Amino acid sequence: MRKCPYCDFNSHEAANSLEEDAYIKALLQDLDQERASTGQRDLNSIFFGGGTPSLLSATALDNILSGIASRFSLTDDIEITLEANPGTFEQQKFKDYHSAGINRLSIGIQSFANSKLKALGRIHDSNEAMRAIDTARHAGFDNLNLDLMFGLPGQTTAQAIADLQTACRFEPEHLSHYQLTIEPNTYFHKHPPQLPDDDKRWHMQQACHQLLSTHGYSQYEVSAFSKPGKESRHNLNYWQFGDYIGIGAGAHGKLTDQDNGQINRCWKHRQPRAYMKHTTEGESRSGTSTLDQSDILFEFLMNALRLKKGFDFDLFEQRTGLERNELIKVCSKIDPELIDIGDQGLKTSKRGYDFLNEVLEKLVP
Repeated sequence: MRKCPYCDFNSHEAANSLEEDAYIKALLQDLDQERASTGQRDLNSIFFGGGTPSLLSATALDNILSGIASRFSLTDDIEITLEANPGTFEQQKFKDYHSAGINRLSIGIQSFANSKLKALGRIHDSNEAMRAIDTARHAGFDNLNLDLMFGLPGQTTAQAIADLQTACRFEPEHLSHYQLTIEPNTYFHKHPPQLPDDDKRWHMQQACHQLLSTHGYSQYEVSAFSKPGKESRHNLNYWQFGDYIGIGAGAHGKLTDQDNGQINRCWKHRQPRAYMKHTTEGESRSGTSTLDQSDILFEFLMNALRLKKGFDFDLFEQRTGLERNELIKVCSKIDPELIDIGDQGLKTSKRGYDFLNEVLEKLVP
């Protein structure tokens, strides 16, 4: 395996062999250490993501899920997502993943054009991508997300639309459609490709959004589109500033203390071997922090304003422990043409949603 040139996730090129059993053991030990902080709360989503979690065997995923179920109470309709790549090697395992309990598959297609896949450093081709979708359906998955990028090197609007038209033919329940961005500490940052200019990307985005709408997909978040009732429950929890546990090398978590209401973040050792060593010794966390009021306000808004419909004030008070007046005071910094404040909640205006970065820049503590 190799790392894609645009990827800034905590992923590592795989060695000749993966210490799967040792890593699974560390994950469950990590879960034991985190469980003490959660209180009596049910789990309603599980997400295997970052890097290529489908490198793990179906047996390993089954062991993890069994370990989670023995430690937590799971809701009857829990959403369990696995990120997977379209390569033939991974397709062979889709049926086993479904049997292990995975009920939502997120496939990293990125493009159906071979020239664009090559430019992105992807190791699958268009035929493998389409075959992966068919294989997932035959394996029993009735809840699929497809990841697609736009604004790719040398891409035209017609090419971006063609990618989406191909995706829509397969009728996935969910589409993640996002612009290629150049992140620090990536190969593309050191060796930037020639991307379409801002005007071309804007036109491309608007044309793609219109196409998705005509195919019955509603935009509910900046880069997320779904059929009715098929929004990603796990990601909605992030955007609504919900609590979550993160286990694994480089994972992050956020938990609200049930006794004092403090909101705490933690992060894990990034290198897998260091993570396994420290977790075995009883300390999977490499750092923790408690958010102050300005951090809470900014983080809530940074996430919740990504939602097309915005949020209710009741949700804000429940998730932050703050009064809505504190929120309204902070939002007074924003141009009133970019934000709509109602009696029950808040959202961006159409212009504010189109230029969300301008809104968020006004909120930086």
